[in-house]
Amino acid sequence: MRAPALYSVAGALLLTALSTAPAGSTTAAAPRADVRDGTAVAAARAAASGITFGACPKKLELPDDVKCGTVSVPLDYADPHGKQIRLTVSRMRATHKDPHNSKRRVPRQGALVYNPGGPGASSLHFPLIGVLPAWKRLAGAYDLVGYAPRGVAPSAPISCENPKQFFKGATHLPTYPSEPYKRERIARAKAYARGCAERTGSALRHYNSLNNARDLDVLRAALGENKLTFMGASYGTYFGALYATLFPSHVRRMVFDSAVNPDPRQIWYRSNLLQSAAFEGRWADFRQWVAKHHAVYGLGATSDEVLRAYEKVRARLAVEPAGGKVGTGQLQEAFLQVGYYDDYWPARAQALSAYLKGDPKPLIELAAPATESAAEEENTNAVYTAVECNDAPWPTDWAVWDRDNTRLARVAPFETWDNAWMNLPCAYWQMPRQQPLDVRTGPGEVPPVLILAAERDAATPYEGALEMQRRLSGSVLVTERDSGTHGIAYGPNACVNGYIDAYLLSGRLPERRAACEGHPEPKPERPEDRRAKKLSKQTETKPGGRPQDTAARLPH
Repeated sequence: MRAPALYSVAGALLLTALSTAPAGSTTAAAPRADVRDGTAVAAARAAASGITFGACPKKLELPDDVKCGTVSVPLDYADPHGKQIRLTVSRMRATHKDPHNSKRRVPRQGALVYNPGGPGASSLHFPLIGVLPAWKRLAGAYDLVGYAPRGVAPSAPISCENPKQFFKGATHLPTYPSEPYKRERIARAKAYARGCAERTGSALRHYNSLNNARDLDVLRAALGENKLTFMGASYGTYFGALYATLFPSHVRRMVFDSAVNPDPRQIWYRSNLLQSAAFEGRWADFRQWVAKHHAVYGLGATSDEVLRAYEKVRARLAVEPAGGKVGTGQLQEAFLQVGYYDDYWPARAQALSAYLKGDPKPLIELAAPATESAAEEENTNAVYTAVECNDAPWPTDWAVWDRDNTRLARVAPFETWDNAWMNLPCAYWQMPRQQPLDVRTGPGEVPPVLILAAERDAATPYEGALEMQRRLSGSVLVTERDSGTHGIAYGPNACVNGYIDAYLLSGRLPERRAACEGHPEPKPERPEDRRAKKLSKQTETKPGGRPQDTAARLPH
């Protein structure tokens, strides 16, 4: 297929173009001793006070059997007795039920804490997952615990701009930006970085991945757990790996689903470039699938023909946004999701098809901004930006960004510049930058970690999982072959799910690496199929899907 070859070309190009570290980069530094002491103080305090669980805030709309509470963590771990912020936590108690044997009482194994990534995503709704068939065995043995990380509402939320201005109506996003457009985006990036600093002040520097890892240890202690059982997806795997490096003796079991490359040289500038290269391959996978179902969608019998159909839609939206709400920027955001989840493919193909046949409604329904969620989206965006900008050095010279993204866009145009604009505020960030921690554990320091990865994952390319395994001694990698779904835990692949169950319930793992055949491709949907499915969802009372990143942008 063409996609892997294209990805290889892009990857080789990046290795050549990015042979030096981002400006200002130096060797990774170890945490200061006083920060380690501060974390110990905060954890001891949390262990003594625990968490008082009660009714959850009404706006979360959680059922009565999910309880909520808060845990205090220091804003600055170097000053553990100074300013505190409160993290909101949700929990559903272990049911002690065996879904396969109603007479058997399952012993409790502790709390399972979940983070869905982002940065900027919350797992407060995670405990609801226990009602789904794939999760019932875990729900029998573990308290299912979710939380909103620091900065994520309602846990001391941060903001970078007025939420009322976050959705600015239909936007234009050229694949190959002109010089005037670049200057406009530079000005916007500078304004956004300035807004982050002005709205949060000096506290902004404390929203970073190392503090997320430290918060996780305080949460562990507050839950009364001597050792942590944790599942992290996407970005959650990165600060989970930081946790394993910082607190190896506190680890019980960890599952890393869709692993970020933890190499300090990749955090975060190079990581985003390599991700854009990988998205080109997934974009090609989607187009090939649509072409295979030309009889249903009529968008072309080849990948190139489908691309021309998509570009025709882009051209029309650039002139006249659909419903006055969906321009090329909203189109890009909607179709970026096909790189994450292939179960999104049918609806998006159908929306393109309908638009070209004169019906814009399905596209508007998919891509129009949900203005009622503006505050949540703005908060998510602010946390994402703060964490990534604070975590590591970034190039501060626009010429470096321009050179690298111009080169990459020649072979991987789909997501390259969109990703660059997302991260450009980091070039003008006003807070001090950290040096990324050198994630690494030696033999026997940490219990084996289970790493899950799909071979064609675009958001966290497969090379990251290999690097994660190299750095965490004794870890085991389970690969879903020829698949690109981002977040494969308890999805449609029974083979993958079996490995997770065996590990979390019994501590059993394969030798070093294992592989599962990819799950089947989605089936195409005709308009009448979508209407029937929509009606079914409206009458459904149980939560659907598996826990994944909830942020619109999920680079890590």
